[in-house]
Amino acid sequence: MDLTEDSPKPDSYRVTADELRSFIERFERLEMEKKDIADQQKEVMAEAKGRGYDTKVMRKVIALRKRDRDDIAEEEAVLEMYKEALGMT
Repeated sequence: MDLTEDSPKPDSYRVTADELRSFIERFERLEMEKKDIADQQKEVMAEAKGRGYDTKVMRKVIALRKRDRDDIAEEEAVLEMYKEALGMT
């Protein structure tokens, strides 16, 4: 089969191109949604800061809520041990 510029593309090529375009467009839409969500998160933190909350601490709490309790307890125990070793307690 000769696929010069003058000859029509086979159906399989067209379907693949359509599918590829669909994937790319879906990804681009998700990128836009992700940006919108990030903007909304910034607004929430700005509002919290405006009400006097420490947003740095809030972000730490949010990160902790994602983690397993046992992992957190182990990390805190090691942190306390290190602080004691350095005379920081």
